[in-house]
Parts: sequence; C-alpha cells; structure tokens
Amino acid sequence: MTDYPVTERNRVKRAHERGAYDRETVHGILDAGLICHLSYNIDGQPFIIPTSYWRDGETVYVHGSAASRTMRAMAGGIDACLAVTHLDGIVMARSGYHHSLNYRSVVMYGVATLVDNSDEKTAALKIFMDQLAPGRWDECRGINDQEFKATSVLAMQLEDVSAKVRTGPPIDDDEDYASPMWAGVVPIRTISDTPIDDPKLTSGAAAPDFAKDFRFTS
Repeated sequence: MTDYPVTERNRVKRAHERGAYDRETVHGILDAGLICHLSYNIDGQPFIIPTSYWRDGETVYVHGSAASRTMRAMAGGIDACLAVTHLDGIVMARSGYHHSLNYRSVVMYGVATLVDNSDEKTAALKIFMDQLAPGRWDECRGINDQEFKATSVLAMQLEDVSAKVRTGPPIDDDEDYASPMWAGVVPIRTISDTPIDDPKLTSGAAAPDFAKDFRFTS
C-alpha cells in the first residue's frame, strides 16, 4: 500500500513522530470505529456533529436525514473535516505534567459529494448495515421509497488524511524515574454486552447468533 501524500493541511505538527500517513494505519483506525465527528463552517459559524460513518475502499460515507442542515450544507460542496478517535489507555506518569492518553486517531479533510445514484446509494447503505452485523441487510424489511428519499448519503474521498497514534508507557523526566510512586498505563477498551430484547418482540423471537456473540473491538 502506498502512503497518502503529506500536505500542509494534514501534516501532523505537534508530536510529529506520532503521525502516520500509510493506508494500513489509516484504514485500521477507521474500520475499528462507528462514530466520527464531522465539522464544517457555514457563514462564519462553526459546527461539529457526531455521527456514524463507514469506509469502503478509499471512500468514507456518512448518512443522515435529507432535511438536516449538515447533509444539505455538505452536499453543497463546502470544505469539511472528519475525525475519528479511539481511547486506548490512561497514561499515569510520575508528574502531573507528563500524564497522557494512549490513543489512535484519524483526521481527514475534503469536500463531500451527495450519492444520488440509486444503485450506489443502496449499495453504500447495505455495506454500512452489514459492517454492523453481517447479513443484517438481507434479514431486515427492505427500505421503502419514503425512507430512501428521506435519507441522504454523502461520500468523502480518503486523500487529504493523516493518522496520529500514541502507545506505550509514560515518558517522565530522568530524575523522576527514581520516585517510588506507581506509574504505568490503565488500558481502556470498548466491549459489547448481553443483548437486551426489545419489549415489543413477538413471541418466540430470539436474539440471533451475531447479536449474542457480538464482539466489538475498538
């Protein structure tokens, strides 16, 4: 895999040694998540919206109500920024100054385009559903015309993008390593739990295997 080009906009400046521009790292961080933060500016007013996303190849998709300000504004061709972050640990150092976090993050810039081709839009939504739960799209009632029209799908290309990652133990001042206090990392991870039945389930409807055995590893 080739690296993404480094630009003035995506270049990691602070703690630049943590920056990464290779596709394997960027794709891995994106594929491990479900929620991104999407930021944009309209008439001098900044906005940032948390929303779900998914990746297919070199395209990142988001979706939402066709009536939403975010969908309409971004479909109009404005610059946007999409960010994904995973918290992996609390880094406990010997001084307050050197406490930190272990994390993986991706920031991408670009202009989103509206997916208005029906076949492409349907395919994108199916990918999203099946990434959440393989085979779920085919099990669900099919999307009807009203739902399809009410849903907008936007696509952003992975071009102006970078990752930033911190791993490992605390980095203290040399003289502090002789301190008797504990230092280290408290790992943080996201896990799934036992499925909770919808109280309106019909009699005999049981949780499918993918729900009972769901494993989410961020």
